[in-house]
Amino acid sequence: MKLVVQRVTSAAVSVDGVEISRISKGLLVLFGAEKEDRDEFADFLAEKTVGLRIFNDADGKMNLSCKDVGGEILAVSQFTLAGDCAKGRRPGFDRAASPEVAIKLYQRFMDAIAAAGTIVRQGRFGAHMAVSIENDGPVTFILEKR
Repeated sequence: MKLVVQRVTSAAVSVDGVEISRISKGLLVLFGAEKEDRDEFADFLAEKTVGLRIFNDADGKMNLSCKDVGGEILAVSQFTLAGDCAKGRRPGFDRAASPEVAIKLYQRFMDAIAAAGTIVRQGRFGAHMAVSIENDGPVTFILEKR
């Protein structure tokens, strides 16, 4: 399982020109599930994401979590994170979880975030989405669990 976590001042997702989700201060999380991923991975990464101390404290140091600052999380499914670009020029997606497995892991990830007391919004699984963000920093991290 692979996540791209971006600290944002705002983020939104649109499908077919219609905005379906929006957050203000918080995290945009691109979520990619792979074949070997399990429920525990989603739980672990949700806890890690909510507690990741990447927001500035009063001294300007990254010392506060999304939860600490009252931020929200926008989670967007992104199967291309499982893409392999090591050979040739066309990515391979053999490592990507099937849509049936990936949607369950994606939902579990979001449920775990909500259970931790953080507001979580979502994109639309499997849809072609337009994601707009105002990256704060920019601050971007990659989290993985294998």
